[in-house]
Amino acid sequence: MIKFLIKGLIRDRNRSMFPILTVTVGVSLTVLIHCWVTGIFSDMIDVNARFSTGHVKIMSQSYLENIDQSPNDLALMNAEDIIAEAESIFSDMNFTTRIRFGGLLDAPDENGETRSQGTVMGLGIDLFSTNSGEIDRMNIQTSLMAGEIPNESGEILISKEFADNLEVKLGDPVTLISSTMYGSMAMQNFTVVGMVEFGMSAMDRGAIIIDLADAQYALDMVDAASEIVGYFDDGIYEDEQAQLVVKDYNARFLDVTDEFSPIMQSLRQQNQLDAMLSYSEAMIGIIVFIFVLAMSIVLWNAGLLGGIRRYGEYGLRLAIGENKGHVFRSMISESVAIGIAGSFIGSIIGLGFALYLQVYGFDVSQFTQKTTMMIPNVYRAHITPVAYYIGFVPGLFSTVLGTALSGIGIYRRKTADLFKELET
Repeated sequence: MIKFLIKGLIRDRNRSMFPILTVTVGVSLTVLIHCWVTGIFSDMIDVNARFSTGHVKIMSQSYLENIDQSPNDLALMNAEDIIAEAESIFSDMNFTTRIRFGGLLDAPDENGETRSQGTVMGLGIDLFSTNSGEIDRMNIQTSLMAGEIPNESGEILISKEFADNLEVKLGDPVTLISSTMYGSMAMQNFTVVGMVEFGMSAMDRGAIIIDLADAQYALDMVDAASEIVGYFDDGIYEDEQAQLVVKDYNARFLDVTDEFSPIMQSLRQQNQLDAMLSYSEAMIGIIVFIFVLAMSIVLWNAGLLGGIRRYGEYGLRLAIGENKGHVFRSMISESVAIGIAGSFIGSIIGLGFALYLQVYGFDVSQFTQKTTMMIPNVYRAHITPVAYYIGFVPGLFSTVLGTALSGIGIYRRKTADLFKELET
C-alpha cells in the first residue's frame, strides 16, 4: 500500500510537487538560520578564547582587579613553577605564558630621527617553542600578509594596517618604548620581519607580537607573566568542565590575604562574557524556536489546505467502498512521505548554504572598525550535529499534523457532502 501511495505521489505532481517544494523551502531556511546564528556566537567565543581569555586564565589577584590597564607591575612571579603545578594537576590541559603591554612604537628615518610614532597593544607569546601551540592557536601563519614569522630574538610582527599608517616596511628597524615591571622606562630595538592581519579591528589597528623571551627581557620580567592561559587539549571550551577546573585550582592555591596570590578564572568569568554567553544561548534558543514555530505554522497550513483541497477525492473513494479509517491512514502515510522527502532535500540545501557561509563567511568589517571588542570581521555559519535533524521538526511533524487536522473533516462530514466537493 505504501509503495502504491508513493507511486501516486510521483506520478501526480499536483499532489507532491507543491507540498514538497513548500517543505523544502521551510526546512532549508530553518537549517540555515540555525547554523548562522550558532556560528556568529561561536566565533565570538572562539576569538576571545584564542586571543584574550583562554579557556581558563591565571593571574594575580591585584592584576585581576586592574586587568583593563594591563598592570605588569602586578604580574605573576615564578611563572614556570605555576605552569608546572597547573599541568601536573590538570593533565588534559595546556598552559602557556603571555605578556600584555602597551607603549609607543617609534619608526626612525635614515638619520635615526623619529619619522612616525603610534601607540601599540603589545603581546609577548612563545613563538619559538614547538609545544606551545601559540602560532596555530592565534592563526598567525594564515594571518601573515607579508614576510615571515620571527625565528630569532629581536624580530617583531606588526599589524599591516598599523605598518601602513607608520609607513614601515619589512626589514625596517623600530623601537618599542614602554615601561618595565618595576616602573622604569623600557626601550628596545626590533626588526620588522612580518605583517599580519587577524580580521579583528581591535587587533589590526595597532597590534605588535614579539617572542615571550624578548618581552621578558625588554620589560624586565624574567620568569614573570601578565597572565597564564590554559586550553583544553581538544581545543573546545566546555563551560562545566572549566568551572570545575577553576574551583579546584582556587581551592588549592588562592590566598585571599595575599594580593599577589594566583587566581584562576574561566572564559565565562572574563570580558563580561558571562552575560554574552547567557544572552547567546537564550538568543539561539529563542530565534530557532520562533523560526521553527513560524515554519511549522506555514507547513501546517500547507498540509491543512492540501487535505481540504482533496475532500472531493476522499468522497469518491468513500463512495466506492473504502472506509474512513483507511482513507485517513493513507493521507497520513502520504504526508509522512512528503515530509521526509521535503525535509531531506531542504536539509541538504540548507546545509549547502551553511557550508558556503562557514567557508567564506560574511564580511561585516565596515560595522566593526571602531570597536575595541574581540569580535571577528567576518561572521561564519557553524554546522552542528543539531543542524542535521532540526529541519525535520517543522518539515515532518507540522506537515503530518496539518494533514491529520484536515483529515478530521472526513469523520465529521457525510460521504455525500464530501462527494459534492467534486462539483467545485
